[in-house]
Amino acid sequence: QVQLVQSGGGLVQAGGSLRLSCVASGSIYAINDMGWYRQAPGKQREMVAIISSGLNPNYANFVKGRFTISRENAKNTVYLNMTSVTPDDTGVYYCHANVAVYYYGSASVDVQDLWGQGTQVSVSS
Repeated sequence: QVQLVQSGGGLVQAGGSLRLSCVASGSIYAINDMGWYRQAPGKQREMVAIISSGLNPNYANFVKGRFTISRENAKNTVYLNMTSVTPDDTGVYYCHANVAVYYYGSASVDVQDLWGQGTQVSVSS
């Protein structure tokens, strides 16, 4: 009913910048928090940044001052601007959204945690 589609990512040199985007589409009643998570090889998925529907951001300590999360509610889109990247930022980045999905048949709403398809970010030294 609702899907998250990511774009951006790729290969960048250390110290460089990158921008990720994620668009939610489908039968959306409302979107609560949106955010970005990442998973490095052999490690667990970890939170990078989250932004509320009221545009209040929260960041993991390891990206504070380097990454910026933003959101356009009218476009159901969340962004992650990554600057001063290091090889430690390498991993698969996933978009997440807490979405109230509307079901027309039953005229009901169900809140779901949804994930994007993931995008590889590779930082070379």
